[in-house]
Amino acid sequence: MKGILGAICGDIIGSTREFNSIKTKDFNLFTKKSIFTDDTIMTLAIAKWLCEDKDSRDVLIKNLKYFGNQYPHAGYGGMFKKWLSQESPEGYGSWANGSAMRVSPCAWAAESLEEAQKLAELSAIVTHDHPEGVKGALATSDAIYLARIGASKDEIKNHVEVRYQYDLSRSLDEIRPYYSFDVSCAGSVPESIICFLEAGDFEDTIRNAVSLGGDADTQAAIAGSIASAYWDIPRDIAYKSIHRLDYRLLNVLIEFEEEFL
Repeated sequence: MKGILGAICGDIIGSTREFNSIKTKDFNLFTKKSIFTDDTIMTLAIAKWLCEDKDSRDVLIKNLKYFGNQYPHAGYGGMFKKWLSQESPEGYGSWANGSAMRVSPCAWAAESLEEAQKLAELSAIVTHDHPEGVKGALATSDAIYLARIGASKDEIKNHVEVRYQYDLSRSLDEIRPYYSFDVSCAGSVPESIICFLEAGDFEDTIRNAVSLGGDADTQAAIAGSIASAYWDIPRDIAYKSIHRLDYRLLNVLIEFEEEFL
């Protein structure tokens, strides 16, 4: 199984470690407290937008607001909470990683890299219109799209480094000892991509992301969204994640997969 479920699996697995960080890859993937958070909800809001009208900014905003307000306690940032309450919301200059955590549907709905970039930019700028916020979404979406069409890890790494000037030459062993909670795109998206680049499979990617000890659910969602375009998601991980979705979210996932996958 591939697709946007990779971001959802990462979010759910990382949810128990967002504020209880660890620096090891040796942990239980799922516990009784493993839940979906804003990463999953916003990913599926983007998916719903793409199913309805991927050219419409208004439909995008409508779905972000609808799903955000249906799940008001999912862990949104303060500025996004305020955005959800506004009648005609505008971008608020955010450089945070919320733009990257939700972008994966854009890479799966697109028929070319250029279209993926167009969709990713639109998905970001309605809230995260700071250049770093847009850049984080674009870099993540590009990596997913390239993985989806069969690019190698080296090709993905080189593309992201050249186009977005992210330093992907560091190793996780170099990053991990000094890394801490960081919600910025600049301080979390490159690290999430490295988690994928160093991994041997989907599960290893998620374990890498959580083991950094940072914004675990979001970094695992970003890394997982790339990994699930490159490898299949193991059946047990997919099942345990899907089982934690409610019917509203599950129906969007099914609708998106039927239309684009």
